[in-house]
Amino acid sequence: MKKKLYILYRSLWSALDLIFPPVCGGCETTGFRWCRECQQRVQVLSGTVCDVCGLPQDASGVCDACRVDRPRFHALRAWAVFEDPVRKALHRLKYRRDVALGDAIAAHMLQYVTELCWDIDMIVPIPLGRKRMKQRGYNQVGMIARPLALALDIEFAPKALARRKETRSQVGLSKQERRENVHEAFQAGARVKGRTVLVLDDVSTTGSTLSSGAEALFSSGAKDVYALTVARALPRHGLKHV
Repeated sequence: MKKKLYILYRSLWSALDLIFPPVCGGCETTGFRWCRECQQRVQVLSGTVCDVCGLPQDASGVCDACRVDRPRFHALRAWAVFEDPVRKALHRLKYRRDVALGDAIAAHMLQYVTELCWDIDMIVPIPLGRKRMKQRGYNQVGMIARPLALALDIEFAPKALARRKETRSQVGLSKQERRENVHEAFQAGARVKGRTVLVLDDVSTTGSTLSSGAEALFSSGAKDVYALTVARALPRHGLKHV
């Protein structure tokens, strides 16, 4: 049933594109939400990665950092490297109210997510704080999570996870500061009990936000928690701008 709704969902966005010609999220070419050239420029994060945190490494298995201090999620993966055109598209979705990009990004992530072969039955987006939600009017992560859930024929649960405290932006914080900033920042509802949850965010750097979200989901009885982001900031990017 959800797959039929996904077809309808995509059709509605396509109809809106005819009425209001879109602009490519990566290069601002008129007539496309995500043009062919930008599709080809996406740096899909592939190759050998840590089994847990998903960072690239030379050998398979669990990285040294995760052996010492394992995050709470079962595994974290990201579709692409946090560089243009994905970076521009995410900023446009987040700060310029181009909500149609949520559907376009989800459509191009779908094959990657399917090939992960994760046995999940619920998608939960990382929630915004009240202040940011009031300012923005929508959760950009939810705009990606909803069509993914429809395409995968699983439950979309935007209210299953909530912020219990307002947090600072993670931009510019060190790894330890990021962890402290989101410590016990979330609470989960009873509907996650016994469920295998995919918690989704737009960008991951250290994984601290997703780990904190996973902690809350497990505290409310989730059976297992996987984590996914659209993009991953790699160590070469540093922590100041992501």
